[in-house]
Amino acid sequence: MKPFRYERAADPRSAVALLADEPDARFLGGGTNLVDLMKLGVEVPGLLVDVSRLPLDRVEPTGSGGLLIGATVRNSDLAAHPLVRERYHVLSQALLSGASAQLRNTATIGGNLLQRTRCVYFQDVAKPCNKRVPGSGCPAREGEHRDLAVLGASEHCVATHPGDMAVALAALDAEVHVLSAEGSRRIPVTELHRLPGDEPRRDTVLRHGELITAVELPPPLPGARGAYRKARDRASYAFALASVAALLEVRDGAVHDVRLVLGALAAKPWRARTAEQTLVGGPAVETAFRHAVAGELAAAEPLRDNGYKVAMAANLAVRVLADLAGGNGTEGIR
Repeated sequence: MKPFRYERAADPRSAVALLADEPDARFLGGGTNLVDLMKLGVEVPGLLVDVSRLPLDRVEPTGSGGLLIGATVRNSDLAAHPLVRERYHVLSQALLSGASAQLRNTATIGGNLLQRTRCVYFQDVAKPCNKRVPGSGCPAREGEHRDLAVLGASEHCVATHPGDMAVALAALDAEVHVLSAEGSRRIPVTELHRLPGDEPRRDTVLRHGELITAVELPPPLPGARGAYRKARDRASYAFALASVAALLEVRDGAVHDVRLVLGALAAKPWRARTAEQTLVGGPAVETAFRHAVAGELAAAEPLRDNGYKVAMAANLAVRVLADLAGGNGTEGIR
């Protein structure tokens, strides 16, 4: 492992200041992803700034009726929080679907949002990868891509965002609070992650030195039901092959409001806005759900070995929506 410096930040502003003039510095939260990548030689920071002990570990109601979640809150603590379980159960479900109990006890909310792709070529420094070494190529397109993207990919990268939590946060219209040396700003979760385009090295729109300090959830959707569901190779400790976070409000048999996000299909949680627009005002029945989801997935461009993900995601989304419409989802969620 390459030698590196270590600093423990006393407060958010000093953390940001430590990174400002260090182009190869990284923030360290739970370290469940970053430390692994350092062991592989994928990440070689010259400075680690430990932000895990910053006073950002609270979950608090907001004046508007939402919830403010500090960036250093642990995944397991957030999943078990009474207000999350009661009002945003779709988020609790997503968190409990990720990783193992040991990792959830260590991983932080801010770090979870910023986890890197698990593409085997990205993680192997002996192989080319445009995300790791720009211009070196994307061998996954012709090689091992069974788990990779069918939406929003480019010739430069077909990696997928591996997380569960961000999929649920996108369905909840959450915002990320960010602090930098220039000040603070808010970014909708749906706009935080990037599609690869011709610059696959950048996973998010964050600039160097920007620190996630919190995630804010808006007030719950009155009368909506919500659910998160994930298809994977084994029942636990596995990344999604396809996942769905959905919120559905039905009135008099018609879709009044719907939020639908597809996970593990693209480099970011895929907000299915085409399907949402198709569904609103129409009947809350399985045939309508299937038609809308098919319209959303018409943009898919699968590679040789991952075409199954299109049908898998479609079936998963239709099943979740049908269950929510039939009253088998979680009551009162958001």
